[in-house]
Amino acid sequence: MKAMPKKGIALVTGFGLALTLAGCTSGSEEPAAYTSRDATDGTTDFVVIENPHGGATLSYSADSSIEILEVEENGSTYAFKDLNGNDKLDTFEDWRVTPAERAAAYAETLTAEQISGLMLFSSHERSPGDGLTDAQKAYLSEDNLRNVLNAGGSDVEENVTWVNAIQAHVESLATPELPYIPANFSSDPRSEAQSNSTYTETGSGVSLWPSVLGLASTFSAETMEEFGRVVSSEYRALGISNALSPQIDLATEPRWLRVSGTLGEDSELAKELAAAYVTGFQSTYDEDGENIGWGTDSVPTTIKHAPGDGAGEGGRESHTAVGKYEVFPGDNLEEHASVFAAASDSLGMMTNYSIMLDGEGNPLLGDEAVGTAYNAEALKMIRDEVGFTGAIVTDWGVMTGANDPDAFIATAWGAEDMDPVERYFTVLQNGVDMFGGVNDATFLLQAYDLWNERFEAGEVDQDADARWAESGARILTAYFAPGLFDSPFVDLENSEKTVGSKANVEAGFDAQLDSVVMLKNDGTVAEDADWSDKTVYIPHTFDVGSPGLFGPPEYTEGATLSIEAAEGIFGKVVTDTVELDADGKVVSMTAPDLSDVDAVFVGLRSPNNGNNFSAAGHDAESGEWYPFSLQWAPYTADGDNVRKTSISGDVLADGSKENRSYFGNTSRISNAADIDAFNRAVAAIEASGADIPVVTVVKANNPVVPAEFEEKSNVVLVGFGVSDEATLTVAAGEHEPQGRLPIGFPLDMDAVEGQLEDVPEDMDTYVDAEGNDWKFGFGLNYSGVIKK
Repeated sequence: MKAMPKKGIALVTGFGLALTLAGCTSGSEEPAAYTSRDATDGTTDFVVIENPHGGATLSYSADSSIEILEVEENGSTYAFKDLNGNDKLDTFEDWRVTPAERAAAYAETLTAEQISGLMLFSSHERSPGDGLTDAQKAYLSEDNLRNVLNAGGSDVEENVTWVNAIQAHVESLATPELPYIPANFSSDPRSEAQSNSTYTETGSGVSLWPSVLGLASTFSAETMEEFGRVVSSEYRALGISNALSPQIDLATEPRWLRVSGTLGEDSELAKELAAAYVTGFQSTYDEDGENIGWGTDSVPTTIKHAPGDGAGEGGRESHTAVGKYEVFPGDNLEEHASVFAAASDSLGMMTNYSIMLDGEGNPLLGDEAVGTAYNAEALKMIRDEVGFTGAIVTDWGVMTGANDPDAFIATAWGAEDMDPVERYFTVLQNGVDMFGGVNDATFLLQAYDLWNERFEAGEVDQDADARWAESGARILTAYFAPGLFDSPFVDLENSEKTVGSKANVEAGFDAQLDSVVMLKNDGTVAEDADWSDKTVYIPHTFDVGSPGLFGPPEYTEGATLSIEAAEGIFGKVVTDTVELDADGKVVSMTAPDLSDVDAVFVGLRSPNNGNNFSAAGHDAESGEWYPFSLQWAPYTADGDNVRKTSISGDVLADGSKENRSYFGNTSRISNAADIDAFNRAVAAIEASGADIPVVTVVKANNPVVPAEFEEKSNVVLVGFGVSDEATLTVAAGEHEPQGRLPIGFPLDMDAVEGQLEDVPEDMDTYVDAEGNDWKFGFGLNYSGVIKK
């Protein structure tokens, strides 16, 4: 293949817009012409055009019918893609024009079928290595779907070849009647280190960072923006051009199963960090680190999950009917909404599943107890009060009701009995633009017809074409902004240099170190301490898992901290003698003789109440509601602060209201063995008769009740979604602790029961023997309490 401009080039003259955007100048640069080169990923061949003076990069398939338009300005020649083949530079083809203007202009050229396809957002595609499949070809051509959720791994070659194959395919589908639309690949967060992660070689995995809650514990907008800068560049190198993040729900309910994905409980911190996250992702930075706005490394964000998620009654999660209600006994929705307002520059927002109720159990907004996408008043608040103007997508499963045929993930809470087409009409009427997890345009096209029927009957103010174009413009802005129409193809060689590069890996690990919070230290953790000849003991544990929508519980067992990471820091590591049965389950764990051990290190994972799909909080067989707990030992909810009558509940067949109270019932923690491991370690120390310090590492997804471990710990460190290597590095004195708590740790479970689900920082927090209050913002360094 010869790299050259495509035949049939049109020279556009007399075009009035000066080249002053995208880094171009008008007259201050030496005359130059665009260049073109061949590129391939080994499967797909394409052409790359580089415009002079910072102009946009273009790319197109070697077999594409797209032609190139030339514009001469001040002696330089610039290239543009003739998307509609009319030999004329239209507004939507001009990369000098703002993304919003290009999007609005292009939406007017698309058919209702194409815009309906843009409104679809695919179900999870988990196997990029399979390449372009027949099922994908079907929804790309028959349903005009273009938003593809990449839920696979981060292998560079697999992702790049898959992305380029799809981009070439959708180029081939374009006709004069069906204008070209590239694919837009999205991803949920994929850069969290977790506790036992290890770094892979460059090109086979992304850099690893703290969880979002861990990034919040740095209290640093600069770190958050740096995270966005690095991770967005890696996303683009994988062909991912849209982020289904950040999750900026205010974590006002400490038991909630999704706290780890939030920015914590303080709205002021959350606002600052949410804005920094969006800036970091949606910007491109030059070689000097300066933000130059939208560019080839930019990734539009999707803030989620609409104001109010995070206030589930008792912490229950709305992925299942068990947790479909958010409650606002403190009437504090406005504070939740303020975080979304601070991040309203995001081009996307995702709704939550939840039905919002006030403190009396009545609908908080509007008159109907329905999920956010079906709640006209909730969407009106988002548009008018929050001021959000971008594209809004439903969370996955929202368009399916539990009573629908073959329903699997069905979260149309409050709209279960609505006809499917009526659901689409209602959600569109409320101002939503896209439908998560929907590959089939059938109901959406029927909703188009229904819309026109109601327009003709005077029931809506605009016809379907106008309403569809409205959504089309919002959706397409997130295509034009990162340059997808101009350059949809990904250069494999450059991607292999970017993803998981040494600099990116180091930046992620530095952020992990900075995020670690030290809550207690008797001097065991000291600067430049030498642990290289020390022997440490790490006990063993297990987690029995939780049954859920996707199958039976998954049993896991292993050391409470990574033995491999510990061996890289300490001289010798010993652990328990473990006996397993034929199924690989723990029968017994016996601590070794600790006479020659210098320190004990115990990892404590947050008490595991279940997961998003485990319907945690309700026993379907017995009908019993049971409490979530932030302690490992069994917790029976019989205190004065426990509600005997729940705020939320379904209306039953006889007209009465269901009572979801768990008063008198006991928690079900699947990893209670963690606290047993801690106690076994303490007992082994006592048996040795030696004075051996205990370093407790809390691997937190939620706050925990410290009373179970603090008194017998010499040191307490907390890592939020970081590697064990990071926390152990801090413990060894190789990095001074800098992190602070992004959410307070409770005095006890009675204190948890006494706080209101929608109100932050209203819980009695733990105070240790030194008088330190483990509340929001607390943390220690070598000198003592970190000053705010």
